[in-house]
Amino acid sequence: MENAEKLRNLRNLLLNQHKLLIDRERESYEMLHGPLTAGAFLNVLIDNQDFAWLRQFSMLIVEIDEMFDLKDGIDREMIEANLTKIGELLDPNVGDDSFNAKYDFSMSILPEAATLNEEMRILLG
Repeated sequence: MENAEKLRNLRNLLLNQHKLLIDRERESYEMLHGPLTAGAFLNVLIDNQDFAWLRQFSMLIVEIDEMFDLKDGIDREMIEANLTKIGELLDPNVGDDSFNAKYDFSMSILPEAATLNEEMRILLG
């Protein structure tokens, strides 16, 4: 598989993982604070520090999307850099402890998240 195709597949898996994690965080938040409209939850998602750890997924997905949208084309170094970033995001020995703890906890209670994580790690090689 070509690395650009691998990166596209990983981006889609990241997006699915991001959605699963956001949905779980929303459910937990609404248990404590009551139901929110989509717009109100978006504001909480953006402004509340409890959700800051999820921004690592958001920012990486946006960065990959912007790379693929470049009109001048993409080069091998850009693809490799983003593959490396995904690997680092998923590596429990890299990054900050707070992110890793929250991500590991989410995978422990969400079998789908653990499965997606494993799929991404396998795809990365």
